[in-house]
Amino acid sequence: MSYQKLALRLALISTLFFNASPRVLTQDQQDPSNKPRNVKPELKKAYKDWLDKDVTYIITDEERKAFKKLATDDERERFIEEFWRRRDPDPDTDENEFKEEYYERIAYANEHFASGIPGWKTDRGRIWIMYGKPHERETHPMGGSYERPSWEGGGSTTTYPFEIWFYRYLPGVGSGIEIEFVDPTGSGEYRIARNPNEKDALLMVPGAGLTLSEQLGLSTKADRVAGIGGIGNANYQREQDSPFSRLQLLADLNRPPQVKFNDLATAVNTGVVEENPLNFDLRIDFFRQSDERVITAFTIQAENKDLVFSDSGGLQQARINIFARITSVAGRRVGIFEDPVITTATAQELTEARDKKSAYQKAVPLAPGTYKVDVIVRDVTSGATGLKQLGFTVPKYDQEKLSTSTLILAAKLESLADQPAVGQFVIGTTKVIPNVAGVYKRGQPVGVYLQVYNAGIDQTTLRPSVDVEYALSKDGKELGKQAEDWRGMSDSGQRLTLARLIDTRNLGPGDYEVAIRIRDRVSGQSLSPSQKFTVTQ
Repeated sequence: MSYQKLALRLALISTLFFNASPRVLTQDQQDPSNKPRNVKPELKKAYKDWLDKDVTYIITDEERKAFKKLATDDERERFIEEFWRRRDPDPDTDENEFKEEYYERIAYANEHFASGIPGWKTDRGRIWIMYGKPHERETHPMGGSYERPSWEGGGSTTTYPFEIWFYRYLPGVGSGIEIEFVDPTGSGEYRIARNPNEKDALLMVPGAGLTLSEQLGLSTKADRVAGIGGIGNANYQREQDSPFSRLQLLADLNRPPQVKFNDLATAVNTGVVEENPLNFDLRIDFFRQSDERVITAFTIQAENKDLVFSDSGGLQQARINIFARITSVAGRRVGIFEDPVITTATAQELTEARDKKSAYQKAVPLAPGTYKVDVIVRDVTSGATGLKQLGFTVPKYDQEKLSTSTLILAAKLESLADQPAVGQFVIGTTKVIPNVAGVYKRGQPVGVYLQVYNAGIDQTTLRPSVDVEYALSKDGKELGKQAEDWRGMSDSGQRLTLARLIDTRNLGPGDYEVAIRIRDRVSGQSLSPSQKFTVTQ
């Protein structure tokens, strides 16, 4: 490299070095203590006590985390209100029965189980608060002489004070739950026993309090103390007394109890459904009952091919559970319904049954107004779950105006004649099973059902003075129409019932529309409700 080039590079480096503006750190910037710190304000004592004392045994981990993330007292108050509402067994009443009973349990625990520490902190207090009064309670407040049952090895011993609580069923824990509490110190503080030997006051005394097996020389007390010999004789030991079962029971009892609302209601409350979706159709229809009440029919339909059939007594059964909640605009619950739906088929019928649908209907009288319904459906076998939330407006029927119910396209229309008009899908004297999807196979008749209100009556013939015709169209082109024949009409006065089957044997695959054109000769009013449907091969 030439001298001139070297000199030029040195000059350039020198210029860049001396012209650079170094960033000077002030003392405030250098001192970390002067930087603003994100300090989360501490919870007020009332909220801290509610979280750590009042509901510490029943609040779930998810709820606890959510509560701690809340930033304002208003949010915390709303959370607490919703917390108790989720556990209210009957939200339609002003009282929250669960909340009232829960605080009564705390008061009882503090009064009866205190032992140098508050009763709610003891093991007996915790179980009482979480699960309530046991169905059976065996107490030995003084301990003393004790004849072991066979599953504990038999023989006589002396025990510390102990109690056995029995619950027939605990949600999330199981059936036939037996919980043993022992007071080894005589202080009144009973603790949950991890094995039946904990109540044995002679367990560590050599040669005393032997089981029958130990008396016969078939086992040694040292092995029992060491845990090798179980509780006396493993051949007679109950499964629930095994170490693994006891540990599982302790783990289950340490979890918050399940919310009394069932899992479907909880899913509706949270609006969250697992990743295993179940598709179903929902339809809402309206029928006038009186000036102030409208029968609102909720129809739920699922494809059998989406359900899992399992063997039950030689029959194939698919089971789904349905839960729905109806709320007003103000958010007040106005009704709920929950029912199981069981579809049964023989092994030979199973293939055909899978091509059909399972349907359910619930009729609820509602006042005119705007509502929302939340419906959740779960396949019992697979756990697949679907959730739909739908707003709807219940119409108000004016006595002076010609009006109609919802026009229903039915999969099945059946006159009940002299049969009792009760059960699902029964409207008046007709059984109407809606085809919610509106899809029919070619050759399958399309049922059409409609009620007409406030139609004029011819005083001479005492028959409706109304012209009605059914018009069928495809792609906007009318294919044909047929007038209604009133001679078989059984209704009169304020309600007329239209029920007809449309033959699809001559219809090609495609989308169709059926319209019912109604003209009242007396008032001159006209209506033309319509519905679309699809015909497949």
